[in-house]
Parts: sequence; structure tokens; C-alpha cells
Amino acid sequence: MNNKKQNILIIGAGLCGSLLALRLGQRGYNVTVYEMRPDLRRTDISAGRSINLAFSDRGNKAIKLVGLEQKVKELCIPMNGRMIHDKEGNTFLSNYSGRDYEYINSISRGELNSLLLTEAEKHDNVTIHFNKKCKSVDFENTTAHFQDYTTKDEFIEDADAIIATDGAGSALRKSYYLGKKFLFSFSQNYLTHGYKELSILPTENGDYKTYKNALHIWPRGDFMVIALPNLDGSFTVTLFLSFAEGEYNFNNLTTPEIVTEFFTKEFPDALELMPNLVEDFFENPTAPLGTVKCSPWHYKGNTLLMGDSAHAIVPFYGQGMNASFEDVVEFDQVLDTHKDADWDTIFTTYEKTRKKDTDAIADLAIDNFHEMKDHVGQAIFQEKRKIEMALEKEFPEDYSSKYSLVTFNENIGYREAMLRGRAQDKAILNMLADGVISIADDLKDILDKVKTETEAILEDDKIAGLS
Repeated sequence: MNNKKQNILIIGAGLCGSLLALRLGQRGYNVTVYEMRPDLRRTDISAGRSINLAFSDRGNKAIKLVGLEQKVKELCIPMNGRMIHDKEGNTFLSNYSGRDYEYINSISRGELNSLLLTEAEKHDNVTIHFNKKCKSVDFENTTAHFQDYTTKDEFIEDADAIIATDGAGSALRKSYYLGKKFLFSFSQNYLTHGYKELSILPTENGDYKTYKNALHIWPRGDFMVIALPNLDGSFTVTLFLSFAEGEYNFNNLTTPEIVTEFFTKEFPDALELMPNLVEDFFENPTAPLGTVKCSPWHYKGNTLLMGDSAHAIVPFYGQGMNASFEDVVEFDQVLDTHKDADWDTIFTTYEKTRKKDTDAIADLAIDNFHEMKDHVGQAIFQEKRKIEMALEKEFPEDYSSKYSLVTFNENIGYREAMLRGRAQDKAILNMLADGVISIADDLKDILDKVKTETEAILEDDKIAGLS
């Protein structure tokens, strides 16, 4: 396949689409990108969407691939762990890893997306069009139907291959589903919780009002607040709360008085930092949280779903962007190993290697939702984390927690990280509950017991067909 003559159409110029356009442009393909929103470098279009994201090793692997590591680093704020806030305002920092060099970063969605768009457009063979909405895709004829938001004109574009990176509401995925031309499986599952963006503004001097280098969490059992730092001294705050259940929920938080009462009761130390709470609350939308799984991602060698359009996940592992970026790395590796293959072979190989891992991170993100809002505040969970931190610090080559396996071990797949991580969690929690281990024990002894018990659980899962 001579890529110099290949025309690739990408639908969606968000994080995944702009990175993919850049990488395919670097490889010499003719790339045309259509994005329904305005150019975010010229217009503020955040509109209550998460304006900062957790950026970690899997995402950085993709950024290294396109040669932008240094430029992206300048947009990052390191977060070494979770700062847990209880109801009384007490805090403790729970590190993400026992290894000092492992941490995640808070990064601005807009700044990162802008950088990727600008770098992609430096290539003469990459063209990006904005304000062009994809209405449908004719996947049998490899054409896409667009409408210009400004002129209302409609037009058809064709290409050698179409890759849709147009997010959870993907036009290509909808066309697969409605087309009924092949067996297409699709599920979209919502949590009973939604989310709302709030903010902690900087001090008058532009400083941070609370500790900068952490992801702050106020866990309250059935709901929680989190906060991530921004470069301008502010924090993006997100309230995760049920739509209809519990004493306070999004359906009954209808007046400034009730909202203030809720925060006074549940998050008093956060409220002190947020004099703008009521204004933010009623100005910003409440959005749902859902998981999308589907298959197949591709139709012959014509079309392919990538990123959130193939596998949207809830945000609780901080892996949504990282997983989409890793999609590009995996796709790039298939292009390397199948240099003379046709698109059907490339798309088939990519999906076969990738789907099991994106299914796994979707499941892990749901796990972490329950962990963050509830378990992080429990004594046995805190004991487990102390043991894991100690093991990682003492035996950096021999032990990685589930969180570390997922977040910092970019050379193993999400599925392998999930299976091993869950087995380790089960091993440690069982042994803590049974009094077999405690934080006071010899660490080498704990490590040996954890390893033995983990392997036994993995073997049982294998026999039971769970892995």
C-alpha cells in the first residue's frame, strides 16, 4: 500500500482525532479532518465539559511518538497522589505510587488539543476544516455526508479510508447501527450519577488556595467532589452525584439555599474556597456519565471507529484520553508491522489486538468510581494502600499495585493489568481481613505472601474461565 496516494478522512478533531491526523501526516498520508465545532484556538468552546484531564504514561507514550514530549510537559502540573478530605476538614495525602518518579499530571484539554491541531497543520498533507458536522457515513462506499454550520450547505466527501474519532455520539457508529448491513453489537450504559463542573478560583495574587500537586477528593460514600489544578492557579472542581437518589441529588438541588446547605453539611472546607459556588452551579450544565462498548469497530477496509467513538468510558481512572492516545500508538504499530497490507487487514488486526484492552479499562473505570467515592475513606482500604506503597518503595522492581499497573506500566495491556491488579487487591484485602498480614509485618514476608496468594487467585480465575 503506497501511503503517498492514500487519502484518509478523519471525522472529529478532538484529542484523538488531532493526534491521529498528526501521526498519519508524519507518515506521509494525505489527511483531511472535519470537525463540527469551531476552531478552539479562536473560540472558547468548553461549555461545561471537563477542562482539565489526567495525563499519564500511556498518553505520554503517544506524545513521544509524535515528538512533542517537551511541549506537552510545559502544560502539565504533576499530581503525586490523592488528597483525601473528610467531613471535618482533615486531609491526608495518599500517594499514587511508592516510587517517587511515578505520578500523574493535570493538563488543560483545550491547550493540549490546540497544540496537536497546530502541529498537525504544519504538514502540507494535513487539512483541517471546522464547523462541518457529519450527518452520516455511507460505509459501503467510503463516503461521508457533512453539513456546514455557517452556510447550511451539505456535501459529500470520499476517501480511501474513513476513521471516526467523533466521540461518544459518533456519526459513524450511528450509521453502523442504523444501516443494519452487518451484525453490529452496541451497548451504552449510564451510571445513576451525573456530574457538574465547578471551580476554585485563584487568590487575588494568582496563587493556589489549596495544595497544588494533588488530585483532591472529598469522598462521601454515595457521592463525591474532586478537584484538579490548572496552570492559572485555579482548580477545576467536579461534583459527582446521583440524579434522583439520596437526601441531596441533582433533581432536588434547585435553589441557592439548598445547594449552599448541601455543601455546608458535606464539603465545608471546599465551600470556604468557593465563594462562586452558587453561580457556577446554576450556570454549568449537569451531564450524564456513560460507557460505550461496540463491535466490530470497522467495516471491511472502508471505515474504522477509534477513541471514544469505539469505547467511551467514565472518567474515574483518569484514562479516557490516555486510552484514546494509546489507540493511536497501537494503530501505528500495526501500520509498521503490516507495511504492504490492505486497510481491511490493518483494521482487523488493530481491533483484534486493541478491543480486549479497551473493554478492560471501561470495567476498571467503573470499579474506580466506587473506590473513589466510598472505599478510599475506609480503614481497611487505607491499610491496603499503605502496604502497597511500602511494597512499591521497598521492592520497586517486584511489586506494582493495580493502580500502578494500569497507570504507569504502559508496556502491558489494560486487560493484563486488570486481571493481575484485581487478583492482588483480593489477595491483600482477604489477608488483612483474616489477620494473615498487617502493616507491622516484615515487608519481604508480606511480598512473598501476596505473590503466592495472587498466583493462586489467578489460577482459580483461569480454571473458572474468568480470565
